[in-house]
Amino acid sequence: MNREEVLAAVRAVPPAKNFVWDGVDEDERPASDEELRAGVTAHRKRGRPVGGATKEQVAIRFDREVLAAFRAAGPGWQTRMNDALKDWLHTRSQG
Repeated sequence: MNREEVLAAVRAVPPAKNFVWDGVDEDERPASDEELRAGVTAHRKRGRPVGGATKEQVAIRFDREVLAAFRAAGPGWQTRMNDALKDWLHTRSQG
């Protein structure tokens, strides 16, 4: 069968009859609406999360000892550094 014959055969099938599951082979069963939604949701969760508009990327220099201390605590050190700066701001504004 060439390409044109395959296309003609596919077009000849009425949309309501394009696939009929025989109920035997579970691997050929069409996905339910719930399964399709779960697949789309799972696909969207991959990769880096979408960042919020509340943060801004800047270039800044810190002493090596300051960076070493935050990095030594492991992953999440940038978030901890941000939290420490926020705490400093709150302390500074109250005093």
